[in-house]
Amino acid sequence: MRILVTGATGYIGGRLVPRLRERGYDVRCLARAAGRLVGRFDDGVEIVEGDITDAAKVEAALQGCDAAFYLVHSMGSTAAYVETDRQAAKAFGLLAGRAGVKKIIYLGGLGADDAVLSAHLRSRHEVGDMLRAGGVPVIEFRAAQIIGSGSVSFEMMRYLTERLPVMIAPRWVVTRVQPIAVRDVLSYLIAALARPNQTHTYEIGGGDVMTYREMMLRYAEIRGLNRRIVVVPYFTPQLSSYWVHIVTPISASIAQPLIRGLYNEVIVHERSAVTDFPDIRPMDFDEAVARALDRYSTIGPETTWFDAFDLRTIAGDFTGVKEGMLMDRRERVTSAAPERLAAVFSSLGGPRGWLAADALWRIRGWLDRLVGGVGLRRGRRSATDLRVGDAIDFWRVEAYEPGRLLRLRAEMKLPGRAWLQFEAEGTANGGSIFRQTAFFEPRGLLGNLYWYGVAPLHNVIFARMATRIVAEA
Repeated sequence: MRILVTGATGYIGGRLVPRLRERGYDVRCLARAAGRLVGRFDDGVEIVEGDITDAAKVEAALQGCDAAFYLVHSMGSTAAYVETDRQAAKAFGLLAGRAGVKKIIYLGGLGADDAVLSAHLRSRHEVGDMLRAGGVPVIEFRAAQIIGSGSVSFEMMRYLTERLPVMIAPRWVVTRVQPIAVRDVLSYLIAALARPNQTHTYEIGGGDVMTYREMMLRYAEIRGLNRRIVVVPYFTPQLSSYWVHIVTPISASIAQPLIRGLYNEVIVHERSAVTDFPDIRPMDFDEAVARALDRYSTIGPETTWFDAFDLRTIAGDFTGVKEGMLMDRRERVTSAAPERLAAVFSSLGGPRGWLAADALWRIRGWLDRLVGGVGLRRGRRSATDLRVGDAIDFWRVEAYEPGRLLRLRAEMKLPGRAWLQFEAEGTANGGSIFRQTAFFEPRGLLGNLYWYGVAPLHNVIFARMATRIVAEA
């Protein structure tokens, strides 16, 4: 079978593709930024660049496919995500029918159809309706909070519990929820390929029904933390999202629609998944958390929520030095081999920091958070592994050539566009020339004032960082 996977740069899609390949499926991925998938999967995975709203690209990607996974949504990229998702799903369903696709498999959100749902959950249900309107059989899975390393809902709970000994919490923490492990979600999605080509909606959940308060306290107990939660009635979703923005790496724009959904009880009522997928026995909350934490103790999660969220699409990627661009270049000659230099500069960010003036980096991160930016708290997905599209604090990996080059694009709020590039060039005697360059394209007078205002700090930060990288190599 040839399978199309949309949303392969996202949390679930990025984990689904290699598991499909392990089972022998022929996989094609449709991605808005195809370059972010290069090198992530084995060479047998076909990668097609195209936006889900581009009908011609979608139709071409669907040609010759037996089934398609619909794993995209626009919440992190546009304020009008509800209408964007509705239109994209409607077009996808119609185009899938035209291409002869036999089934669509969709992962949506749990919640009763007759309940007063949040805009986010209601949109998830509408997407399923729009896909079905195309006439292709749709197998829809509805899940609540996904427990797994890198899941946005798990990370929100993890950061709040880890960082706050006493939590003043809104009333939504007493809402009941049935969380599910990411491994079980993937098992259901893959098993759906073997199901008859008939439309069906499955509600899936883990082995425990809990309140959010119980989830956080249970997580604290597993981690050996002493935590208290005090519930107060006057926290609005907007205030809650600002608090999440300050305490966790998750921005208010992402947290707010999620928090509004937390007021809805999301537990499994329809039980057909138990009979139709008898080989899947969803794990309980404790086991799901243990597996998620175990993943952090190795090289890091396969995918994270910030692989897709908080990605700012900036027209025109880096194309080299151009007129009006401001630069700060530091060059060093060293006896260290290029591979040694690259190993050092490829490990920067996250818990390790930036080797120079880390206090100033943290202050810059806090300032960015205060004005609604991503800040430093995202860290990095893995301490050792790196790939195009990864987030590193408030940077995004735009180009990466192992052993030679790393270019980061700034996602902090700036009056212009900025990049930080590291290069290691070998010399005839076995050493290297190391180049570290900060590029800035100012936007108007404010951009120029910003650059020259922080220029004195460059001698503290960039000069010392270049020297430290060479010394470590």
